[in-house]
Amino acid sequence: MSLPLCRLYLITPPRLDDLATFGRTLAHTLDAGDVAALQIRLKDAPDEVIAAAVDALLPIAQARDVAVILNDRPDLAARQGCDGVHVGQDDAPLAQARKIMGPDAMIGVTCHDSLHLAMEAAEGGADYVAFGAFFPTTTKDATTHAEPALLTGWQADMIIPCVAIGGITAATARGLAAAGADFLAVSAGVWSHADGPEAAVKAINAEIAAGVAERA
Repeated sequence: MSLPLCRLYLITPPRLDDLATFGRTLAHTLDAGDVAALQIRLKDAPDEVIAAAVDALLPIAQARDVAVILNDRPDLAARQGCDGVHVGQDDAPLAQARKIMGPDAMIGVTCHDSLHLAMEAAEGGADYVAFGAFFPTTTKDATTHAEPALLTGWQADMIIPCVAIGGITAATARGLAAAGADFLAVSAGVWSHADGPEAAVKAINAEIAAGVAERA
């Protein structure tokens, strides 16, 4: 029986002031190791800024078989040709996002530390649920704290993949992969890595592999 797979789910920095430079950095970063998805997360940015970011980054990611997920905005995600959208509890409802995006799009839902919210999302047709924050994070104001046991329980009982998010770095990736995360969502842990994002991707993938092996 093959081991469950856990993969890196990369989130952009919260600001992208120079898309050309970041695009080159992104290409090298994605070439450094396995990345399942890229979430473009530009909170409170104007629509034209988000659209420009998608236009610049989507071809780079999709050329490497990396799915492009837009945060919060199913309307823009559909219009810009993204592979999916991620919605929070205060964003567009899952049913509305599915109606806008269509049956084949990937839709993820933030579920904080709540099995109840996650089960509702799964029953509503979400493609994945996201739990967190597992560690302190400077990327967003996290109001909930999730424990690794939540991932283990979800993996045992549910088919819908789960994403772990919140302050994840190479130093903490192994434990979450071992606990049962299907994906690790990482932002600052890659972009702010002391040795650069390429080194971060390599290090996180190595820790993921070690964590998955511990599940056996």
